[in-house]
Amino acid sequence: MHKPLRIAALAAACAVVSAALYGAGAATAGQSTANSTHEPYNIGLLVKDIDTYYGTALDANGVYQASPTSPYAKDLASLDKAARKYLDQAARKAVKKGEKPAVVFDIDDTLLLSLDYEKKTNYTYNSTTWADYVAQANRPAVFGSPELVQYAKSKGVTVFYNSGLKESQRVSAVENLKKVGADVNLDAAHMFLKDAVNPPSYLSACATPGTWTCTTVQYKAGTRKHIEDDLGYEIIANFGDQYSDLEGGYADKKYKLPNPTYFVS
Repeated sequence: MHKPLRIAALAAACAVVSAALYGAGAATAGQSTANSTHEPYNIGLLVKDIDTYYGTALDANGVYQASPTSPYAKDLASLDKAARKYLDQAARKAVKKGEKPAVVFDIDDTLLLSLDYEKKTNYTYNSTTWADYVAQANRPAVFGSPELVQYAKSKGVTVFYNSGLKESQRVSAVENLKKVGADVNLDAAHMFLKDAVNPPSYLSACATPGTWTCTTVQYKAGTRKHIEDDLGYEIIANFGDQYSDLEGGYADKKYKLPNPTYFVS
């Protein structure tokens, strides 16, 4: 995300599966930590709640899919509706002010759903199995997200991607995004991936060639700063499934997509 600091949801997701629309006006659960002196929520029940939330079911190919009629899908539909209305208004305002409007999307569980991986690994991250899964380039779309990418483009908004995927996973990410219909600006100038071998100069405070100490927030906020300060765009909206995708500024509005399966600090 599966970002090095990823923490399995079964250890941290007791903040309830309905934490969803961070920027769309709905109530959200904050970043809770497992430091309560009370007995934590039962893991077996939590897994059942997660399955109910997603409407999880195996398809004919043995892949776990989310249901389009699930609470998860309904939360996403509400977010999508609010985001479209906002993007339309914000794009027009930005253009009137002489600005170049842009949006930034995370990829994992913002555009591409990894529910099947989470279920089959019992919500436990492993770098090798995750790399194999990403390489298949066959994840389904997060409901409505590819359409939102296309909508932003139709409103004259430049689309950027800001992901914790590795630079070595670029080809697979591009292939998968094309499959789900998010085929907008999938070039290196618009898709920012984590390059620990040759990090960009704008991250020099926490990354040098061969040495990467950036936190998720430093990396993602630093990239958004680059988009605004160096490339000259005004980021009118930032979309992500983790709070760390959204923190650090450099976005007029932020949208937190629901994800009760893991937590990235």
